[in-house]
Amino acid sequence: MSGEVIVFAEDECHLLSGDTTGYVWGRRNERTEVPIENAKERQTYYGALNLYNKDFVLRPSDRGNGENTVLFLQHLQALHPDKKLIILWDGARYHQSKEVKKYLDEVNEGIREEKNWKINCLLFAPNAPDQNPVEDVWLRGKDFLRKHFYENKNFQQVKNRFVNFIT
Repeated sequence: MSGEVIVFAEDECHLLSGDTTGYVWGRRNERTEVPIENAKERQTYYGALNLYNKDFVLRPSDRGNGENTVLFLQHLQALHPDKKLIILWDGARYHQSKEVKKYLDEVNEGIREEKNWKINCLLFAPNAPDQNPVEDVWLRGKDFLRKHFYENKNFQQVKNRFVNFIT
């Protein structure tokens, strides 16, 4: 390893088709309806913000779980080979799953001192989403969708617009 350290704040976003609905002005005592084709459509995104240069890494996934968390950690590692990664994240159950623990044990195998680990994961305070700047990224993305709800005819367009805005 080169000795360079990259610190990421990480979080997941679960985008639902209902996230595109927003508020609209309408006539008094008249209901305005916004059609939703399939309220069960869902897309999960893993995101990590480089706290030094503010680069954002976004990766879609079918759900948040231990397996997909490992895939995201591998993705970050592939983007930054030979760098030490510090991941700041919340206490989601799958962040501490057996798959994640196993992967971190493999990556850091043989390295005794925690300060020298290739990947070190640290928790934000419990129930403190305000500590994680990635929450603001998700909020801005969803606010964008709500403000432009009328442009989205289907969930694929919603996902495309979300990714384009975030990236």
